[in-house]
Amino acid sequence: MIQVEHVSKRYGATLAVDDVSFEVRPGEVVGFLGPNGAGKSTLLKMMCTWLPPTAGTIRIAGHDVVKEPLEVRRKLGYLPEHNALYDTMRVDRFLDFMGRMHGLEGAFLAERLAWVIERCHLADVLGKRIRQCSKGYRQRIGLACALVHDPPVILLDEPTHGLDALQVVAFIEFIRALAPDRAILFSSHVLSEVVAASDRLLTIHRGRLILDRGIAELSDQARETQEDIETLVLDVVRKAEASA
Repeated sequence: MIQVEHVSKRYGATLAVDDVSFEVRPGEVVGFLGPNGAGKSTLLKMMCTWLPPTAGTIRIAGHDVVKEPLEVRRKLGYLPEHNALYDTMRVDRFLDFMGRMHGLEGAFLAERLAWVIERCHLADVLGKRIRQCSKGYRQRIGLACALVHDPPVILLDEPTHGLDALQVVAFIEFIRALAPDRAILFSSHVLSEVVAASDRLLTIHRGRLILDRGIAELSDQARETQEDIETLVLDVVRKAEASA
C-alpha cells in the first residue's frame, strides 16, 4: 500500500532524504525511527503530497503522489507532528467539518463520527472549544480527523506527543487493532514505543535508511547476543554516524 522507491529530497544544497526505498504492506505496522533532523518528517510530508520529491517515486494505495495527489489524499490518513486544529471551533463541529471535507455525508458521516468519537475517547470534550482541550485530547482530536474517512493507509508522525504513560499504552493497543485492514507507518524518536507498536522497524540517519528489519528478527538477535533491541539499534546508528 505504501511504496517508496529511490526517493531523495533536496533543499538547495542540503540533501534531507537520500535515495530511500521501502514498502509497507496491508496489515502491517511499520515503525519509522530516527533522531530529530534525520529526515523522517520530510519523507512523511512527501508521502502525503505536502512536498514533491526531488527524485524517485512514492505510491500510496497505487496512486503516485505527484501525478495523483487528490487520489492519494482520499486514501490517506495523516497525523502530523505539529497538529494544526481550529482552536475556536467546538470539537463536535470540527469533527463534522473534517468529515464533510473528506466528502462524507448522511448516515455514513454519522456512523464514522460515532466511531472516531468512541475509539478516540472524545465524548467528554465534544461541547468544548478545541483551545480548551488538553494536549492529550488535542492529539486524540487530530487522530480522529485522520481516521474519520476510514483510510486504508495511515501516517503517524510523533503520535504519542502530549500523551501520558497510560494513554501511550492505550494508543499503541488502538493502533494494533487498526492494523489488520490497513498499512500504518508510525514515526517516532522513542524506540520503546516503536518496538511495542510495530511489526517492522525502519531507521533513518542523516537522510539515509540504515536499517529495515522485522521486530521478531531483532528480538531473536537480541536474545542470542544477550542484549536488548535498543542496544542493537543504537549500535547501527553509531556505526552509521562513525562512517559519516
